[in-house]
Amino acid sequence: MSPIYDQKSRIKILVAALALLIGAGTVIYTNLLVQRVSEREQQQIQLYARAQEFIANSETDTNPFVFNEIINGNTTIPVILSSDGNDITAAKNIDMPPHLSEADSLARLRYELGLMKEKHPPIIVKLGAGQVNYIFYRDSQLLQQLRTYPLVQIVVIGCLGVIAYFAFSSSRRAEQNRVWVGLAKETAHQLGTPLSSLVGWQNYLRDSDRFRDEPIVEELGKDIRRLEIITERFSNIGSVPVLKDENLYHTTRNAIEYLQSRVSKKVVFKIETDLPLDTPARINVPLFDWVIENICKNAVDAMEGRGSITLHLRRVRTRRSWYRRGAPPRQVAVDITDTGKGIPKNKLNSVFMPGFTTKRRGWGLGLALAKRIIENYHEGKLFVKWSELGRGTTFRVVLNQ
Repeated sequence: MSPIYDQKSRIKILVAALALLIGAGTVIYTNLLVQRVSEREQQQIQLYARAQEFIANSETDTNPFVFNEIINGNTTIPVILSSDGNDITAAKNIDMPPHLSEADSLARLRYELGLMKEKHPPIIVKLGAGQVNYIFYRDSQLLQQLRTYPLVQIVVIGCLGVIAYFAFSSSRRAEQNRVWVGLAKETAHQLGTPLSSLVGWQNYLRDSDRFRDEPIVEELGKDIRRLEIITERFSNIGSVPVLKDENLYHTTRNAIEYLQSRVSKKVVFKIETDLPLDTPARINVPLFDWVIENICKNAVDAMEGRGSITLHLRRVRTRRSWYRRGAPPRQVAVDITDTGKGIPKNKLNSVFMPGFTTKRRGWGLGLALAKRIIENYHEGKLFVKWSELGRGTTFRVVLNQ
């Protein structure tokens, strides 16, 4: 794999690890705060119980400070006072709707008492003559909110991560599109000037008595036509290509015939079809030829110049999820199967990345460009349908009709 994408993978792992570290740190810190607040509330309710005990056992008038600052000072922690653990004698800081009847209010208090018994053990208040009361309590609303706050943090961090990922991916794709389009336009422009000059020289040679019957003039014409095709391809990438209903079988066959004469004679090309020979597809011929050429050239390299490449035309079942609006169109596919060395499973998602290559001198742009042409300009799909090490690979090109 290209070192560029090795570096990108390391950066992604580093960013993910940093996000996890920040999330874990905030959750741990929040839990420490929750523990401290919980301990403080326990101390407060212990003081509340001791104050109740002091007031009950005091033989003198109740100290106003104890009653006002301690008893009435508890305005957040729900408390229920019980004589035997079941009968309710008093309650504090429990929200009770004003319209409830006495029976409903008692049922609500008993329900709250059950919740309190599950949360904390009761605090015993010793009264005179060996009598005791029990104080039951539960966490305040603030403490409950603090307990759920880490979960909220995790959800928020996750949502921000997802938003950032999609925003970054969208920005990166837009930047890549601008680079592709700009490069294509500049390449087409740069090819135009020498191509015009070559056409002029060919016409001059054809009109010359000295070179009129020379085969080199016709060979020059073939090279000029090739440059014209390349220029047209880059021009189409640099603008919105025009899609037309073209005969899929004949277009595919023409692309293979052109390529077959320019690769090793030990590579056998075959075209098979399950479709009628006049089946159309919405394609741009120069760009489609480029896709077939790039895939087949990669296949020839994978086979090291020896083997077979089979192109199979078939109808495919349309995936509605590929399209955002309306009913999906009818689709056909071109399966390109080689007998090469295959692609490892851990590389199947990387073969279409710009810069990915297994060749020492390759740029790794062929399959990336092919995928862009099919998916961005033809609104189709290009993916690896099947691959097995030592047996070969099948690329599937899906086109609309």
